[in-house]
Amino acid sequence: MSVLDNWKQWEDFLADRLHQAQDEGVNKDVVSDLAYQIGDYLANQVEPKNEQERILADLWSVADKDEQQAIANMMVKLVQNNGTR
Repeated sequence: MSVLDNWKQWEDFLADRLHQAQDEGVNKDVVSDLAYQIGDYLANQVEPKNEQERILADLWSVADKDEQQAIANMMVKLVQNNGTR
């Protein structure tokens, strides 16, 4: 099963990667840029596997670049207190 199949698993996966990056000293701007790049890739290359991913893909598709960056930043905030840490 892919982490993309289940929303909670996806959140935990992202949270674990975020915590790992923070522990290694990756700064907030780099995290924000990576979140944007991942969001753009997923929206353009990966078929949504659940309702939450479909909503994010739909929002991403109608957003301009600044709004997409805001969505990416909100995802970072959403997962920052999650994960297995």
